[in-house]
Amino acid sequence: MANKVLIKGTFLDEISHDIPHQNWSEKEWSTDFKHMKSAGIDKVILIRSGYKNWITYPSKVLTMEEKAIPPYTDLVGMFLRLSEENEMDFYFGLYDSGKYWTSGAYEKEVRLNRKVIDEVWEHYGNSKAFKGWYLSQECNRNIGGIIDLYTGLGQYCKQVSGGLPVLISPYIDGVKNISQYRNQSHREKSISLDEHFKTWESIFKGIRESVDVVAFQDGHVDYKQLEDFIKVNKSLADQNGITSWINSETFDRDMPIKFLPIKWDKLRYKLETAAQAGISEAITFEFSHFMSPQSAYLQAWHLYHRYLEYLNEKK
Repeated sequence: MANKVLIKGTFLDEISHDIPHQNWSEKEWSTDFKHMKSAGIDKVILIRSGYKNWITYPSKVLTMEEKAIPPYTDLVGMFLRLSEENEMDFYFGLYDSGKYWTSGAYEKEVRLNRKVIDEVWEHYGNSKAFKGWYLSQECNRNIGGIIDLYTGLGQYCKQVSGGLPVLISPYIDGVKNISQYRNQSHREKSISLDEHFKTWESIFKGIRESVDVVAFQDGHVDYKQLEDFIKVNKSLADQNGITSWINSETFDRDMPIKFLPIKWDKLRYKLETAAQAGISEAITFEFSHFMSPQSAYLQAWHLYHRYLEYLNEKK
């Protein structure tokens, strides 16, 4: 049997701006953390602490500066409690304005998030589960000042927290890089492997002192291209002293319905392809919607059981 890459972490998508919200309370989240632990997950990553007006904790910074709507439940505090109870590491995802960095005003995104970092570390930094940071501004090319954004935010996270690791999860500008608001699942043009190499050679060189772990999303290229892109990504990360994971998506990009749980054969193929390319660990976007026994999607229950069978197979 092929070598295994196992899913050791999952994003927590509590803002849910393009996936239906499941309206869970702490009771349901507590059950889900136990399901995660049963599947071998030992880390959770808050994909973003806020997006535009919606936020996950009562932030004075974001309510004052962005007119954000405070949550009725402090989700960051809840996730940290559940992480401690289940002996999981928690990575805090920064705020995504949805406007500043995407329009080229990355300096404003950095200034705003520096205040968020200070606020969050003051309120939650004493939690023993708080083990790292996630830079939520995802990219596929060297545009919009992304190197300076990653460098500025990554270094500040480390400075404030005494060097806790910083994670990013970029994506590939492949044939499946299509807006979730369109029916198409594929497009004609895709970035070439050589162009992708040159783009990320420059980005990695610029961020290597500020980012510790990279987990490229694995869903934007054809399956037949996947191993080549993973090998390039890992080689570049290795050259710059950055650890490589894979973000093995548990939703399917191959159909016009955005988004449903992925077919098990596809997920297994991606995990084993990552293993062949030298990756040692996977995280996923994301367990609670697409792989949990209590997901709103019934297919997720079956994906969970297929994965547990795989997890328990003898080598």
